[in-house]
Amino acid sequence: MEPDPHPYVHGRTVQEADRLACQASGLALILHHDTCYPAGSRVLEAACGVGAQTVILAKNSPEAEFVSVDISPESLLQAEQRAAEAGCMNIIFRTADVYDLPFDQGSFDHVFVCFLLEHLPDPLLALDRLKGVLRPGGTITVIEGDHGSALFYPDSPDARRVIRCLIDIQREMGGNSLIGRELRHLMDEAGFCSVEVSPRIVYADAGHPEGREGVKNIFIAMVEGVREEALSRGMVTGPEWEKGIRDLSQTTENGGTFAYTFFKAVGVKGE
Repeated sequence: MEPDPHPYVHGRTVQEADRLACQASGLALILHHDTCYPAGSRVLEAACGVGAQTVILAKNSPEAEFVSVDISPESLLQAEQRAAEAGCMNIIFRTADVYDLPFDQGSFDHVFVCFLLEHLPDPLLALDRLKGVLRPGGTITVIEGDHGSALFYPDSPDARRVIRCLIDIQREMGGNSLIGRELRHLMDEAGFCSVEVSPRIVYADAGHPEGREGVKNIFIAMVEGVREEALSRGMVTGPEWEKGIRDLSQTTENGGTFAYTFFKAVGVKGE
């Protein structure tokens, strides 16, 4: 089998597509309640993947025009189907590399980036390329997680070990799953103005039962996605992995708590 020229740490499986859809819908209110674009504006969504976030964006701003790009043709096909099923007619899909965008300078009013920079070996270069196609005075919105922000009870070194496997594997693939804490620095380095970063905390306990399903179907499912890679690299043994996932799952049971922080940054391209 040919190696994937654009590897994605979570894999491009049906299960991952389902997880992304669950993540987008489950986090829509906390991440996107304040993401809305004016009528007539042209918005670039970089790395739309299977379109999980795309549909939410398009529905939030039905009179804006979205150009959603991704490097994976297979993901774009899923994104187009998802948008069609949702009845979203204000989206154009194109295959594109964020490092080599096929658009004129200053051709977009706004840029939206969600869960992309963590996978890139050079996120600053990506921001520079995106800034190039943004018009002066236009905005960029960047959303990233930070796996180091996961706090839970009961605490468990085994649970932390399996999370660390994901962090280390992603780093070895050239990404950075701790990038949320760096957004302010990256936006400043890229030359954006009026940068505002807001933490968006997800919390689950017995009083927030809806959050528990999110922990299971989004975070734990994401960690479980690197099981085979972690075992093949000898990072953990099979029993150690199972113990870690079991302990992590206990945080969603009675008496357990789980918290995680996403970071949303908005900046402006100077005149």
